Amino acid sequence: MRPDSPSNDAVTPLHHQVYVVLKQQIEEGQYAGDKPIPSEHELSQVFNVSRITIRRAMDRLKQEGFVSRTRGRGTFARTPPQPQAISANLRGIFENLVAMGLRTRAKLIEFGYVPAPPLVAEKLKLKPGATVQRAVRVRYHENVPFSHLTTYLPEDIGKQCDEQELSETPLLLLMERAGIKVTSADQSVSAKLADTMVAPLLEIETGSPLLWVKRTVSDQSDRPVEYLHALYRPDIYEYQMSMSRVNGENAVLWSPDKAGG
Repeated sequence: MRPDSPSNDAVTPLHHQVYVVLKQQIEEGQYAGDKPIPSEHELSQVFNVSRITIRRAMDRLKQEGFVSRTRGRGTFARTPPQPQAISANLRGIFENLVAMGLRTRAKLIEFGYVPAPPLVAEKLKLKPGATVQRAVRVRYHENVPFSHLTTYLPEDIGKQCDEQELSETPLLLLMERAGIKVTSADQSVSAKLADTMVAPLLEIETGSPLLWVKRTVSDQSDRPVEYLHALYRPDIYEYQMSMSRVNGENAVLWSPDKAGG
């Protein structure tokens, strides 16, 4: 089996794995527009799957405009117009989050006050089981859902904003209006597969890869005021960082620029 071919042990359906690989190859220009894509029989051998699996993947690519079929000539790659990707620069994280919130729209999926799960209590430096505000939102760009956000706020901070405000205004702005000065954040970025609850909300298939961001936000007194975990569609959202080479003590190193690009 080729390194980029699907795995039968994966939870993601085989046809979706084939679709993801072929879509990426088309976007990277591996198939010239005037040269047909290999036949279903050839692709089934390359990916080590059945022709039915290949056909399902190709049908989806055709439906989304990534391939076109011409009788007697074959299947050809196309590049359909895509929504412009949203970028966030790690150096100006707060400014970018506010700007993104103002140029996108959010839909509130869940809202309420719940006992803090152990991890959330730890991140917010609360007693186990302390009451926190929990909100789940899906954010849209050009009417396409691209992020699934779950935020936890200490109860006293959560009481500063209601359901309607969370649907209309970026959370950081709401905090500022309440007199909370956010000054720092501890963030990690990794990957996660879309589960059966997130996938329908983001209009993707279960098992699709997502960018996973976990962030603890603190105020000027170093008090944690928000814990968030966010899932982003990588075809619409990306992180950027500009870096420069600097001389370290024992080697030349890469360091983030002071100003984001």
